[in-house]
Amino acid sequence: MRRWAAIILASVMLSVSAAPAATAQVGQPDIVQEHWYHSYATLTLDVNAWADDYPEIVNLLVVGQTEMGRNLWMLQISDWSLETKPDGTSKEVVYIDGGHHGNEHLGTELAFLVAEYYIEGWADGEQEVLDVLATTELHILIMLNADGNDFDTRWNVNQVDLNRNYDHYWNTCPTTQPGSAAFSESETHSNSIYMNEVVPHADLYITMHTGVWIMLYPWGKWPEQPSDWELFHFIRDDVHANISDIPIRNANQGLYPNCGTSRDYGYGVMGYPTFTFETDDEQFLLGTVEALSDRLGEELDVMRYLIQNVWYWRARLVVDSLEVEDGKVHLSVSNLGHASTSNATLLYLDEDGEWWAPGGIGGIFLDHVGEMREVYSCGDEIGFNFSILGCGFGVNATNSTVTTLDFGGAPISSEGQFYLVYQKRVIDSSMWVNESVNESVVEMKADGSGLLPAPSILLVFVAFALAAINSRNRKFE
Repeated sequence: MRRWAAIILASVMLSVSAAPAATAQVGQPDIVQEHWYHSYATLTLDVNAWADDYPEIVNLLVVGQTEMGRNLWMLQISDWSLETKPDGTSKEVVYIDGGHHGNEHLGTELAFLVAEYYIEGWADGEQEVLDVLATTELHILIMLNADGNDFDTRWNVNQVDLNRNYDHYWNTCPTTQPGSAAFSESETHSNSIYMNEVVPHADLYITMHTGVWIMLYPWGKWPEQPSDWELFHFIRDDVHANISDIPIRNANQGLYPNCGTSRDYGYGVMGYPTFTFETDDEQFLLGTVEALSDRLGEELDVMRYLIQNVWYWRARLVVDSLEVEDGKVHLSVSNLGHASTSNATLLYLDEDGEWWAPGGIGGIFLDHVGEMREVYSCGDEIGFNFSILGCGFGVNATNSTVTTLDFGGAPISSEGQFYLVYQKRVIDSSMWVNESVNESVVEMKADGSGLLPAPSILLVFVAFALAAINSRNRKFE
């Protein structure tokens, strides 16, 4: 029945105007773009046109091929005249893919509309878009399963469900056609390589699908909430309060048990905050009577929110005060982000270029498990252990903490530099960051007196003594 509906829809569209359909071979007129879902050929036309017309913000890459040799087109969208954000820090990274299932066309189209919104918004000088592209990189793979798209089928040409083919508890749920092994298919293998080699530090990953109107966060395998439930719940509540009433749930409870998905791989292996965005319930049709920009307008608003606020989707620790006294560091830290971190500590780089950590550990590296000269109270034969009391700390989302860390005999002085080292999120696979502490919040004390360090006090006494001697010598003259 749906196939007949597609044929009728196609006939109606062609009868409206033959010219736009013909010109779709050299470009996508609005009447076609708004009503007719992409094939691999029309997508190839559109992404290449964007790359030709807007080289300032669009890099177009081929990041692999499908099993039948079709290109996997990757759009990298940002203001490439700026290598970093205006404040000199690294840009946030958003990764989006669509079309794991070839017949879930609206998911593919939502990925396309996101790219279109930021490209055309930049061309039109829209301030929201200019601000986002100055601070953020968008990496968008619109159509992963191009073979399945052209055959209008869920699976790839090998009859594998690509969204069950990822290396996260692969084939451990009741599932259909997960492939012969994790990443057995060229499409998913290429996608994983891009995740690991190009966007390993992504601050957000959204994968687009069609089935029911819902957004799903991890886990698909378990009904329990993920480690970063605070982050996912905040996003859910904020979206519901201000943008959309789309259901936002744990994937296992919100849909059904599913393993080997790109969403759970992105979270469980890469450490990204991830969502599966299920758009509408329409499949199999090749077009829509209602304009796509209207039909997916609410979903696009949610995507704009997620992208515009991406800075907050990780822990953002800021040192409010740092006081050094008798080898102990009294620390007050705030978390400006909406994700918690349970694994944070302070490191000190002395003036000779040697690293020190709580417990008196010297000679460590910033990978947090580097070699150590000796084993102290915060370490073992493997490396530094943040979970030992007094060695590290955690900070909940949008909260603060006060702690004291004992640096033992570390040669702390105003010539060195303190660094915060912590994971971006609670999930074990989350990436680590190290950030220098603003020197303006560092205060050195000696013996709890609040005076200058001991060497400076000694100089004061010497100066007084010399002045007294000089005064006596004058009397004898």
